[in-house]
Amino acid sequence: MARIALVTGANRGIGREVARELAVRGDTVLVTARDQAKADEAAAELRAGAAVEGELLPCRLDVTDPASMQRAADAIAERHGRLDVLVNNAAIHYDTWQRASDADLTVVREALETNLLGAWRTTLALLPPLRASGHGRIVNVSSESGSLASMGGGTPAYSVSKAALNALTRILAAELRRDRILVNAVCPGWVATDMGGPGGRPVAEGAASVLWAVDLPDNGPTGGFFRDGHPLPW
Repeated sequence: MARIALVTGANRGIGREVARELAVRGDTVLVTARDQAKADEAAAELRAGAAVEGELLPCRLDVTDPASMQRAADAIAERHGRLDVLVNNAAIHYDTWQRASDADLTVVREALETNLLGAWRTTLALLPPLRASGHGRIVNVSSESGSLASMGGGTPAYSVSKAALNALTRILAAELRRDRILVNAVCPGWVATDMGGPGGRPVAEGAASVLWAVDLPDNGPTGGFFRDGHPLPW
């Protein structure tokens, strides 16, 4: 049966590629962006550029705006009755220009608002349709920058927000296991996107890690941190 999936930040980069590949497989995908026009444009381009079997539905969703998330949740409940896949992909501020010892805390606060609390809010808003699925998948797009085992100096806002997202992944996985919802964090690696910059791995390779977690069987791992299907140290 075709899945119902929602991808945050799906108008570009890894989120866009994940949305495309899910639709090619026949899934119905809500292509979200903070701006409705960008969501409309991305969904139209994806329909035109790939032999998609599933639907691509544009949806305005700003992970810092609870009202937009509730509208999306209401629309999913009314139209589909369930949500099988949530990919928390939206993120900001890969702050290579600053260090923790002299950081602009406004930037740190903005990163936490989107990268941590945005994923948290979105998950809370969409838990009812995820529970209705009976085999929900939540994939938090994280980064090895958030691994305490390998963390060093630099990118403080991004690294701290991703470390916190990893912690949230562990907690949600434990709490939602009884609802048959698998929750995992995924590092796509250094990918050549607007945020990652040139020189990284192709977007499709980064998206593959996310899709691996989306496709896990019901007895698959939960509460893990992975890249390319292999565990990463916390």
